Order: sequence, then structure tokens, then C-alpha cells
Amino acid sequence: QVQLVESGGGLVQAGGSLTLSCVASGSTSSGFAFSRYSMSWIRQAPGKERELVALITATNTSVYGDFVKGRFTISRDNVGNTVYLKMTSLKPEDTAVYQCFAAYNDGAFTDDHWGQGTQVTVVS
Repeated sequence: QVQLVESGGGLVQAGGSLTLSCVASGSTSSGFAFSRYSMSWIRQAPGKERELVALITATNTSVYGDFVKGRFTISRDNVGNTVYLKMTSLKPEDTAVYQCFAAYNDGAFTDDHWGQGTQVTVVS
């Protein structure tokens, strides 16, 4: 059983910073090897569709949503099975539930897991 648990959300003023964490737990006997998974942060604001915030691959390539514009940084710790999202210069429009997503695909086997999410609220 794989679990993703996010933390670090909260209420912050515009221009402030937050760092989100997502800890993955699971056994290798279940086929889960954190280092082999691409890890993403996905967000959803009320009344809006889900959008990709940031993704980091197993080889540490990172991709960001266009709206990030250099404000956020995704990183991973394969020893601690944790992915981070450091967010700076936060704006009210960044208010959303931020979810962690783990995905694996080697062409023969696919696997993915979602966390429950953490609320980020940015006030002006």
C-alpha cells in the first residue's frame, strides 16, 4: 500500500513563502520504489480545473506550469522519500488545494498514486 502525505500548507500573505512536503510510504515488496517515480504537485482552485504546478522526474528533470514564472522550486529527497515544493512571491491566485502525485511508467507497467492534498490560502 502506497501513501502520499502532504504537509506545509496554510494561510500566508501575498508576497510570502511556503514550502510544501510530500512523504511517500510504501514497501518495495509492493513494487514501490520512490526514486523511480516522477513526482508532481497538482493544484485545484474552487471552480477551476486541476493544473500542473511542477513535476520532477526520476532523473531530476523539472517542469513547471507557465504561471509559476520562476517563483516555485520542486526538489526531491530519494533517501527520505520526500518531494518538496518551495513557493515564493505567493499571489492570491495561488490559493488552491495542492496535491502530490506519483507516477511510474516503463512501457510495460504503470502505477500512480495521489495524496489527499494540503490547502494553501494566500490573502492580500
